[in-house]
Amino acid sequence: TRGSSYDGAPMSLSAFGPVAVIADPQAGQGRVGGSLAAVEKAIVERGLEYRWEVAASRADVERLAAAALDDGIRFLAAVGDDTTVQDVINGMFRDGRTIVEEPVLAVIPAGTSSDLVRSFGLSQDIEGSVGHLLGEQVYPFDVMKIQTLRPDGGHGVRYAHNVAEIGFHADAWLRRDRMPARLGNARRFLGFWSAYVRTRHVPLRIEVDTRTHDLVAWSVIVGNAQFAEEGLRLSPRSFPGDGVLDVLVFTGPRSDAYRMLPRIFRHGDHVPDPGIKELRSKLVLRIETDRPLPVVADGIAFGTTPASFQVVPRQVMLKL
Repeated sequence: TRGSSYDGAPMSLSAFGPVAVIADPQAGQGRVGGSLAAVEKAIVERGLEYRWEVAASRADVERLAAAALDDGIRFLAAVGDDTTVQDVINGMFRDGRTIVEEPVLAVIPAGTSSDLVRSFGLSQDIEGSVGHLLGEQVYPFDVMKIQTLRPDGGHGVRYAHNVAEIGFHADAWLRRDRMPARLGNARRFLGFWSAYVRTRHVPLRIEVDTRTHDLVAWSVIVGNAQFAEEGLRLSPRSFPGDGVLDVLVFTGPRSDAYRMLPRIFRHGDHVPDPGIKELRSKLVLRIETDRPLPVVADGIAFGTTPASFQVVPRQVMLKL
């Protein structure tokens, strides 16, 4: 934990005070660890007063974020991928509310891919993302509070910022994530088809605010922002500041999983489609299934259905 500057240059506060820079060196399959020196150099060259924290584990990221807020620091920078961002955001909340009022979040992908940054069209490179630590421009954005069933039978609650996937899309990501990194981009292909051959339509009961929908589907997407899985525009109508969760229920034939892929990859123009039921939730979304389906949010396994989703509107400020 330190703040420093090169050549004795004086440090100055950002518009939101000192910034706690919280890095997960294991993020991005270890790519972040190799970028930390460049990230710190870029921060120092801009003369900002900062607190430098390198997490020992994912759980440590959340702890460091909470500790910084408890110490009176309002401005946190997550150095890593969307997993790191989610862990920092979860560290901002305690007992259902943010530890400090309107905490400010910056994202420095550091050689990884950030779907949150992509949704806002912000810079992904180190120099550009560190440059966003300067200035006063912020955007108050929504997050999702998600409750799922844990393997031990209890219920877990976490916050997420991008997209939640239930059913096929979640299973495909989990299978990909378990494959060796040496397979590279082939992991996405193998994970997709491994999940596809096991996917079946299942009955769903979806409660959206005050209405209940009984549907049969093979996948559900719940979008706060637009992107997931390192660049897939799965929820193209979502905007993370409108107080609404966009729900896509895939009710068409299972072959839609690969039929829609070019449209999802290209522009996210897979909606509208007769095989997708579109719903919107402003209050609480609940999904119940006859058998447990996996739930993944921001690339992290959350548990299984039954699951509930609630918008937490505009309590975190994204640094632009």
